Amino acid sequence: MDHHATFSALLASDAPVLALAPMQDVTDLPFMKLMKAYGGADVYYTEYFRVHGTSSLEKYILQSITENPTGRPIIAQMIGNDIPALVRTARELQEYPIAAVDLNLGCPAPIVYRKCAGGGLLREPKRIDAILGALRDTVKIKFTVKTRLGFDSPQVFDELLPIFAKHSIDLLTVHGRTVAEGYRSEVHYDWIARAVAAMPCPVLANGNISSAHKAAEVLQITDAHGLMIGRGAIRNPWLFQQIRQQQRGETVAATKGRDVLEYVRALYEAVCSPAVRESAQVEKMKKYLNFIGLGVEPAEPFLFQIRRVETKIDFFRVCGEFLDHDRPLPLVPFPMKAKESGSLVSFAG
Repeated sequence: MDHHATFSALLASDAPVLALAPMQDVTDLPFMKLMKAYGGADVYYTEYFRVHGTSSLEKYILQSITENPTGRPIIAQMIGNDIPALVRTARELQEYPIAAVDLNLGCPAPIVYRKCAGGGLLREPKRIDAILGALRDTVKIKFTVKTRLGFDSPQVFDELLPIFAKHSIDLLTVHGRTVAEGYRSEVHYDWIARAVAAMPCPVLANGNISSAHKAAEVLQITDAHGLMIGRGAIRNPWLFQQIRQQQRGETVAATKGRDVLEYVRALYEAVCSPAVRESAQVEKMKKYLNFIGLGVEPAEPFLFQIRRVETKIDFFRVCGEFLDHDRPLPLVPFPMKAKESGSLVSFAG
């Protein structure tokens, strides 16, 4: 597949581009393969390559590029602030079959932003300017950026947009929150609309896109060229397909409890290695269920029980109790008490 030509065609298309967000410890080779089986995205992003003075390309992330199972373009994301190391890594990545190189300016994980990487760089627009200038000179294929609105205030965003435009990036993805807001606040779609109006390149809207209806609403509010979806796709792997159905004016396919139970089983088989002890497999699945469980009613009893299981048998026993039925399950988040929702695991990206 000609990744560059396919990605260029997506950027030039009138149809909304649907991208699977880069999520650390999630968007690996097995997860991408599973997403494809449910309809899949138009373009996929890798987990971020950690870049510093002595870094090398992580082999497990490279595997999602060299063995790309999706049949769609894949974009390699980097995170870091060391310009020579970023330049070196961008050169190395371009030797692989990728559609673009992406710079992460949005990761809200404290372990990242405290090192002035990811979302931490949003406190230093001049440093971003220097990094983008060096990378634009180095990246001969498409060069993209994923950002948040700012670190603790969106006011800096008006300073960042001219910097992004100056360096002729090919695509900007905007998560409509600040780093400080994490995933808790409402998404500021009006700020994404400002980016769409200001940027000469296409813009993808990112943040809380949990249904085909919400996708249509966000596209209308922002006038974005497409959507990047992360946690919503973990909860609902049919989401990309449902958005396309709505775009075509078709009836959106309904999911039922047993459909979701089968998805959980497929997810377990895809991401849990038999070489890892059972308790570790179950703990890994709990991270995914933190998101899937928000779409299961009643969410609080389900998540309360699932977080306390330790064996595969008990894990699927609880899943069966809540999901083994033929009632519609739209997989949109149900309201939860603050103490429950606040305990959710977030995947940095």
